[in-house]
Amino acid sequence: MSVEFILRLVGMVGFGLGGLLVGQELVRAGGIGLENGVGSLLVTTLVGALTGFVVTPFLTTRPFNGFQRRLRQVPAIDLVAGVTGLALGLLFAALISLPLSLLPSPFREILPFISAVVFGLLGLTTLIARRRDLAGLLAARVPTRSGEPGSIAAAAAVDERFVLLDTSVIIDGRIADISRTGFINNIMLVPRFVLNELQHIADSSDALRRNRGRRGLDILNRMQKDTIVRVRITDMDVEDVREVDDKLIALAKRLKCPVLTNDYNLNRVAEIQGVNVLNVNELANAVRMVFLPGESMRIEIIQEGKEVGQGVAYLDDGTMIVVEEGRRYIGSTISVTVTKVLQTAAGRMIFARPDLSGN
Repeated sequence: MSVEFILRLVGMVGFGLGGLLVGQELVRAGGIGLENGVGSLLVTTLVGALTGFVVTPFLTTRPFNGFQRRLRQVPAIDLVAGVTGLALGLLFAALISLPLSLLPSPFREILPFISAVVFGLLGLTTLIARRRDLAGLLAARVPTRSGEPGSIAAAAAVDERFVLLDTSVIIDGRIADISRTGFINNIMLVPRFVLNELQHIADSSDALRRNRGRRGLDILNRMQKDTIVRVRITDMDVEDVREVDDKLIALAKRLKCPVLTNDYNLNRVAEIQGVNVLNVNELANAVRMVFLPGESMRIEIIQEGKEVGQGVAYLDDGTMIVVEEGRRYIGSTISVTVTKVLQTAAGRMIFARPDLSGN
């Protein structure tokens, strides 16, 4: 039996009793004895009970659930700052209520209440406006697991210190190694709905999807146990949005933080909506070795190319090198001279020819 149904029954009884009392007053006002007004009493009681059964959720559970949903959408630092500011404001109001209570009536009854409202709101708005300073103050005093300051405050830190992870970048796995290098100093947030999608993929009947999902869960578990990487699971959600990608974009706009992904479609949709995107594939392309035409290198030809006489080699970062007249050197390590470098959507491609003087 749900809580809402129990409250409906309680409301039905309460409103039914109220309807009975109203019916009694109406019967007395009409000059009819209670013994002759049983029908009217029954009608008012039933109307009250039905009204209570219908409207009770709108007076109890519905407002509470709506407030709870709104509360989950508020950043943690805003909650901390708001509660702290309200408490300080009420404390100051309590301190000045004693001298105000010595004033003549009616001021001693009115002014303490007004001061509590004014100073409570003043403290609430002031601390929310200075939440960044509050986060910095907490960060300077709370030690982390590694002995450095700022763990708890950083977890609730200001908006731009966060970065949201999507499902694809977790499954990809490179983010675990990238984050350990220190290039990403933000706290990596994994929303609960992303974790649920990972679990759904891991439970898939398709073997490939199942392995990808389990890989993502393993990587996320390893990142959480790493003392260098800062990962947090958050219950913040966007209730009025259903798709995971749309939820990520909406949450990033609310937190004013970037989304870390390697999903091309999510990347473009987020950029259209003004959300900053950190793409792992773009990072990988950006850090590949740069070669200019005329430079030499030693490579191993491993296969033939599409055109007649071509050989193909790969650098350690996966960059393809097409060697003209390199087919005869398949299986050999030779020196080549770069002739042309092309940047394509799939990455960088290098064209070269054998450097006979260096072989």
